[in-house]
Amino acid sequence: MKTKMLIMLCLLMALFLTPLSAQNLQKGNLFGVHVINITLAPNATMEKFLDFYINKFIPEYEKNFPGVKLYVIKGIRGENENKFGLLYVLKSTEVRDKYWPQKDVNSPVYQEGMKKLEPLVSERKNLATWTEVSQTDWIIQ
Repeated sequence: MKTKMLIMLCLLMALFLTPLSAQNLQKGNLFGVHVINITLAPNATMEKFLDFYINKFIPEYEKNFPGVKLYVIKGIRGENENKFGLLYVLKSTEVRDKYWPQKDVNSPVYQEGMKKLEPLVSERKNLATWTEVSQTDWIIQ
């Protein structure tokens, strides 16, 4: 059931994100779907956190990691209803492997890019932390 829901989520996101993106989805593109549990800091609101993450963090993240588009997603039906996730859209497995050569392994290139984002990561942690519930990479066939 989880696999069917994730496949459906990926297909729906592909349909809705394609017209919004300068990048058209093509065979070989990769989706990374990460479901997360967000814990807000005591004086933070979800609205404030999402505004920061979508409008401040993601644009800087994408500048540091060419070939990666990042979206915040929210489950609206099914087992992940009202949960949030991160949707990574990558041009290819080669792009993924440049930054993450193995599952849960960050490359030196990724680590260097994240060093540039340390002030934003600290700001994000002042608003919220999260734990990852699940993560799957999907490739467009």
